[in-house]
Amino acid sequence: MSWKGFTKAVNRAATGVMQSIGTMEKTVDKDFDEEEKRFKTFEQKIEKLHRDAKGYLDSVRAMTVAQQRMAETVDHFYDEGGPLGYAGLQYKQAVEKLDEECRNELDTNCRVTVLEPLGKLIQAFPDFNEAIKKRQKKLLDYDQLLSKSRKLADKPSNDPQAYPQALAATNQAKEVYDSINNQLVAEIPKLIDLRVPYLDPSFEALVKSQLAFNEGAFHKLKDIERAFEKAGASNGGEGLDGQVEGVLQQMRELSICGSS
Repeated sequence: MSWKGFTKAVNRAATGVMQSIGTMEKTVDKDFDEEEKRFKTFEQKIEKLHRDAKGYLDSVRAMTVAQQRMAETVDHFYDEGGPLGYAGLQYKQAVEKLDEECRNELDTNCRVTVLEPLGKLIQAFPDFNEAIKKRQKKLLDYDQLLSKSRKLADKPSNDPQAYPQALAATNQAKEVYDSINNQLVAEIPKLIDLRVPYLDPSFEALVKSQLAFNEGAFHKLKDIERAFEKAGASNGGEGLDGQVEGVLQQMRELSICGSS
């Protein structure tokens, strides 16, 4: 940082302190304050949506991988020639296909239609935040010069040029501040309005991707039910509670379960 930059930073810090304790007036722009509040809320929501969408995709991916592992384990319990051997094989093939579709279709669709558009929108946030910081610095410069020129107006200096010079510097600082302030007040609403062309298509694409993936999962797993029916292992759910209770009773009757 140059000496000039260091001096400005010190003056701005001093101005901020004096304004906080009420010894120097602070310029307030309610329009900007409202737009800044809207921007910060918008920024937080978009970043959260991006994180949640990525988390959803990671969770589905982890789920399909876990299903694959479980299918491989289940498959080891049944012989190929056994009554449920074919069902175990079908289940393994079904979850492998689901994992493939998750990686090749759901993952790709979500990234292209949801994550990437949101990511591009998020890339605009740092520029706005930098502009807001710059505005704050220029506002402090203006308020400091305004305070100085007012003091000279109330108590003239021995130097006849002091007040005109201070007034000119104040007006110049105001022009710089007004320029960036007005730009932000105009541009922030335009950024926030992008939520419609960005979010609506992304939300629709996300729902359609989820629907296609879940329908595919349903049909693949539904087909395995026929294999259970062929093996006589299913009666459509009727009496299932009784079958489970029967197995549990056999477990209770084992000597190891009866020992204390």
